[in-house]
Amino acid sequence: MGRKKSVIPLVDKRLTRKQQRFVRELVSQDGMITARQAAMNAGFSPSSASSRAHEMTNPNICPHVCREIAEYRDELDRMYEVGYKRHIAQLARLRDLCVANSAWSAAVAAEHRRGQAQGNIYVNKSEVRHGISIDQMDRETVLEEIRKLKDAGFGEIIDVTPEPPEEEEGAETSQHRSGALEPDQDQYSEIEDD
Repeated sequence: MGRKKSVIPLVDKRLTRKQQRFVRELVSQDGMITARQAAMNAGFSPSSASSRAHEMTNPNICPHVCREIAEYRDELDRMYEVGYKRHIAQLARLRDLCVANSAWSAAVAAEHRRGQAQGNIYVNKSEVRHGISIDQMDRETVLEEIRKLKDAGFGEIIDVTPEPPEEEEGAETSQHRSGALEPDQDQYSEIEDD
């Protein structure tokens, strides 16, 4: 019987240069290229790139490469994570860069986004409408809705239609209603006397 070879556990095995390039290509261009393309970019032959990519992404065949892929993804996630402080600082750098290049609208936009990220500077209001508002109804529909409210037991509906104001006698009333205000002549005579 043959002697058993001493094998380094694959998890602890070091990556070859091609495997390292494959990991960098695959993770840094995640979603933009296929694993086959990453293998070809790493230097593997186009004829064997598909099988090499499959092997290197299979944890049963190459667990050391899969571990390195996961570690590099975590490293990039930490490097590019969006945290509050980092986000605010980056927006400030962008604003300053825009000001230095006289890109005023971009600088204002960056500062506006910083304020929005703060959360208490700008208030974002939105109106959500459900159904049809009374402004969109015709008279018959409004009267029908009022009838439904009465039938539903909402009691007596009070008419709050304002009554026209009573006419007052005298010349002052017509001046006030016309909207024109006449200056008081006595007021100006005091100023001229001084």
